[in-house]
Parts: sequence; C-alpha cells; structure tokens
Amino acid sequence: MTIRLTHPLPSIRSLAFLSSLLIAPLTTLAGETVTYDINGETFEGYFAPANGDSRGNVLIIHDWDGLTDYEVKRADMLAEMGYDAFALDLYGQGNRPVDIDARKEETARLYEDRERMSTLTFAGLAKARERGAHNTVVMGYCFGGAVVLELARSGKIEGIRGYATFHGSLATPEGQSYSSDTAPILIAHGGADSSVTMDDVATLSEELEAAGVTYEIQVYSGAPHAFTVFDGDRYQERADKQSWDAFSDFLKTHL
Repeated sequence: MTIRLTHPLPSIRSLAFLSSLLIAPLTTLAGETVTYDINGETFEGYFAPANGDSRGNVLIIHDWDGLTDYEVKRADMLAEMGYDAFALDLYGQGNRPVDIDARKEETARLYEDRERMSTLTFAGLAKARERGAHNTVVMGYCFGGAVVLELARSGKIEGIRGYATFHGSLATPEGQSYSSDTAPILIAHGGADSSVTMDDVATLSEELEAAGVTYEIQVYSGAPHAFTVFDGDRYQERADKQSWDAFSDFLKTHL
C-alpha cells in the first residue's frame, strides 16, 4: 500500500501536460466514433489508436454526464502517449444528460441495476479489445470511478492489469467485496472533496488491506470533488497534472 499527500511542486512532466492541453485544440483528432449494440440497444463509444506501437489498452469510463468531449480528450491524450484508448458508453447513443436531475436519473438507473452496469461495462471492454490491445488498464472519473471499482470487485479478469479512479465514489455496496487476486488499484482523491470524504478513503484502504489488494492512494491537498474536469468551476490544475503524472507512472508499471 502507498498513501501520498501531494503538495504544489511543479515538474517537467506537469509543464508538458499543460502544454498538451494548450496545443491539442489545434490538432486533428486521430480517433473515431464507434457504435455497437448490446441486447438490442445502440451505444456510441470513442476509440483513439496508439500513436506508434501500442503499449497496451486503456478503457475509459465516463462521468455522470455520459461520454462527452472530456473523455474524448483524455482518450486522445492517451493515444499520444502510445496507448490504445476506448471510451465506452453506459447510457446509450445520443443520451448525454445535461441537467442535474437527468444525470442523477441515469446514474441511479445503473446503481439500482448492478447487473446492467456489469453487462454494459464488459461489453465496452470487449469492444475496446476488438479495436486495440488485449492487456488493459481501466480508468474512470467521478461516477465512472465508482464503476471502475465495481468492475474490480467482480474478481480477477484476464488481461486487466490495473484500475484507476479519479475523484470517484469509493463505497462498497452491501454484499460485494474485493478479492486478493484483484489487479492493482490507483485512487486519485481530492483532500478537500466534500462529496467523498477522507473517512471514505480510510474505509476503502481498510477493505483493500484486509483483502490483500495492491493499491496506491494519492491525496491532493486543497483539491475539491471533480478536480480534473478542465472547464469545470472546481478544476484544480495542480491536482489534475499531478494525478495524470501518477496515472502515467501507473500505466508504465502495469502495461
């Protein structure tokens, strides 16, 4: 286990990360929209192939507003780093809720039907592997982070090398648990997150310790919930860059 409290120290990689955000709007997206069917429903994901030889595959699970330009941007960033990246769709083609109530409704639908959540997630994983490499790290933001941990609790999955959650819900539903053969987990959490507290972080740490899971927790001082969302009013550049650096290292270690 590793728990790190991070402070505002700049790095060369952080400066490179910021530069990529400034330059990216001028470049042409290398990825493509991918439609796929699950049990008669149509879903629309996004695949960005690795720039050069692939180092592995990254499956991206979206936030509560569905698959948006945010996940597309992250996929393109990963492709530039040499990874195949697939952003799956848990809501269905064209379903990208804008208002708060609609977003709550969509997440509640999946929280209340964990079997559907699992089916859609595994279908996204299969689609990612159709397009990219087999060995995969699964990452997610906010609601997507909760889905990442749901997948991690489902037991050992062949070819999944790690899980990463950014400012995601950390609670374990009643009746679920982690097993010792779960792939390593990276948790990126904001120290000032009032939605998911440090008590929640401690509880998860205790669960993972008891299960014998390899994990790392990064806590970013002063960072609120949703600190990585570029255009959001809670975006914190320092925590975003540092968590991306940590994730980059995680990918290099496990893929």
